[in-house]
Amino acid sequence: MTQQDPLTLPARPYAPGAVPGSTAGPGLPRTSRPWLPALVYLSGFLAIYLLAACTPVGQRAENALFDDNGAKPAWIYDWSGTAFGSGAMPPLDDTAMPTLLVGVAVIVAVTLVRRCWWRGCAATGVTVVTLGATEVFSKVLLPRPDLIDAPVMLTDPSFPSGHVAIPAGLALGAALVASPRVRPYVTAAGMLWLAVTAGAVQATYQHRPSDVLGATLLACACRGLAARLLPPDAVPDVTRSPRVRPAVVLALSAAGALAAGAREDSVTQSLVFAASAFLCAALAHRSGEVRPHRLPHPVSPDDRE
Repeated sequence: MTQQDPLTLPARPYAPGAVPGSTAGPGLPRTSRPWLPALVYLSGFLAIYLLAACTPVGQRAENALFDDNGAKPAWIYDWSGTAFGSGAMPPLDDTAMPTLLVGVAVIVAVTLVRRCWWRGCAATGVTVVTLGATEVFSKVLLPRPDLIDAPVMLTDPSFPSGHVAIPAGLALGAALVASPRVRPYVTAAGMLWLAVTAGAVQATYQHRPSDVLGATLLACACRGLAARLLPPDAVPDVTRSPRVRPAVVLALSAAGALAAGAREDSVTQSLVFAASAFLCAALAHRSGEVRPHRLPHPVSPDDRE
């Protein structure tokens, strides 16, 4: 029998039982793309706007979620800043800008301590670009046309939500600069915060479901673009991190979404608001796990403790 020259056989970079970095050359890129790249998130962002804000059906469906009872029946009313003399949890009401500034300052501080310059720039960019794009889209580029003769209070442009853009951008940005041991817990806390914020702004009638989903998709697109622009060795490798199981993260997010989106006067509204808030957390969590696929390579200096 003729034996094949082993040098002519195709390499198997992920052979069962192989030790990463032991057989393959370091840092060779693969051509496969991440799941749901930035372009798909942006397409979803645009589709939600067109369906929810630019069609009579979409406007009627979302306007039907608002009634004359106002924000008071919301469970989270006392922590939303809507109640007279009450404090608002970050980033609601007038705590939005301080929350953003503190969050960016923390990202910069972590970047300086860990000296992960590429990731620090990417994390800051994700946060700032997400909020900046949200402000431009909601106030300039994406108006809400009045197609159904709705009350004036329901015709103000609100897509996407700036309140939700802050926790979405900060959570995804912070996960980029966090150390491998801390990263899973930062992600879990960020997703919980995002779910609570998204539920709260809906339950208090500050935003619609499309608004919170739009802001989250915009943050996911920015995160995906940042991962593409980062040098290969600077992309966080989630497979080397001690991971909090996604089911635990999503369960915490679901609990936060239910509590923040609940209202005393309507089960239907509560369920819709909670479902939208949970979907925000699920989308952001999934986008935070995505990284370009490549052959195994030595541990990046940024990932060393």
